[in-house]
Amino acid sequence: MTATAAQDPVRAETGHRDRLLEGMARAVAERGYAQTSIADIVREAAVSRRTFYEHFASKTECFLALYEAASAVALRVLTEAVDPSRPWPAQVEGAVSAYLDCLAADPVLLRTLAVEILGLGLEGLAVRRRVHHAIADFICAAVPDAQGRPLDRQMAMTVVGGIHELVLLAVEEGREADLHALVAPATRLVHAVAQR
Repeated sequence: MTATAAQDPVRAETGHRDRLLEGMARAVAERGYAQTSIADIVREAAVSRRTFYEHFASKTECFLALYEAASAVALRVLTEAVDPSRPWPAQVEGAVSAYLDCLAADPVLLRTLAVEILGLGLEGLAVRRRVHHAIADFICAAVPDAQGRPLDRQMAMTVVGGIHELVLLAVEEGREADLHALVAPATRLVHAVAQR
């Protein structure tokens, strides 16, 4: 344990959790979720099994936390890419491009997260829904409709669902490393929904 960790146990605990999420990401990228064991995760994270159970009750809980953490990074990239000083069409294209490039940065992990979350039943659906709602909230705030009002929530969810279906199709077809090709259709979708 480093001197910093010894002085700040909260920071050490956060560090262990982050290492476990990174261990999960490496393990599932190499083996797939179904073949990944807790032993694989703790080996990749270089922590004990006891440390794992201090943070997560199960492999599924750890995977869902990884999904949420990776999604939070992508949402942060999306929000930071909006530049209000640019014309609206350029803002949309820049934000969509940054978001898709972020997702494509780790194609193996993207494939695992995009596909495996669908097989985790109601737990996976609930986490996926929370992530989609967070992105829709951002879209409602950032994308005005043709009259300059905030975009309707259902229309924002239409954008989220449409873009994520394009991403899932690319993953299914083995094109996860080239999500940038989706910028044009995703941008057209945002414009169509906003009627701009």
